[in-house]
Amino acid sequence: MTVVLVHGNPETDAVWGPLVRELRRDDVVLLSPPGFGAPAPHGWEATVEEYRLWLVGELEALGGPVDLVGHDWGGGHVANVAMTRPDLLRSWCSDILGVFEPDYVWHDLAQIWQTPGAGEEAAAAMVADPAARAAGLVPLGVTPDVAEEMAKSWTDDMARCMLALYRDAAQPAMARLGERLPAAAARPGLAIQAADDHFVGTDDMRWRAAERAGAQVAVLDRLGHWWMLQDPARGAAVLTGFWASLR
Repeated sequence: MTVVLVHGNPETDAVWGPLVRELRRDDVVLLSPPGFGAPAPHGWEATVEEYRLWLVGELEALGGPVDLVGHDWGGGHVANVAMTRPDLLRSWCSDILGVFEPDYVWHDLAQIWQTPGAGEEAAAAMVADPAARAAGLVPLGVTPDVAEEMAKSWTDDMARCMLALYRDAAQPAMARLGERLPAAAARPGLAIQAADDHFVGTDDMRWRAAERAGAQVAVLDRLGHWWMLQDPARGAAVLTGFWASLR
């Protein structure tokens, strides 16, 4: 069964490297959302729905049900596919289900990106000084080598897509999407809850969202938003155990 990994913002597929090595399998496909390590097509508006349709198209092209895993915004795209096209999946996994809860409040940086003017200034600073931004990710759990590699793709195109995506997802947009979470139970799901991840809602929000989606929950103590870099062996073990349970 093919494994498909989808990353988020402001990332490239480099974020998956250590985890892929720990999975020790040759059927892993890495998908980079347009603007985030892959070119954005002409006319791309970077809306939540466009990214859902993009992922649907990629999965249709693979030609069979897959085990789909998403991190950060990739986890949002994964959940949106699980809610609408379960026929494309054997299973799904997301680490940001809490953002679909009605009382979720976007984190401070996201709120800056969602604010006209302030968002453009923050995005321009990221593109102008990627080294400083990359260094700022290291205390949050991104390894220096991966941070440096991702920073190479911080372009004006990524900045534009980042701002457009977060603005399209400003509440109550995510809460409305979350009304469909029970539909994700059509396929086995796994909600990864990194205990020290403070970007994706409270513990209560994440538990409620997982329950509504009918998903199993894997709590990763002492790990944060970039759990796949902080402890890739543990992340791989959790995923492998989940997939083994499906057989």
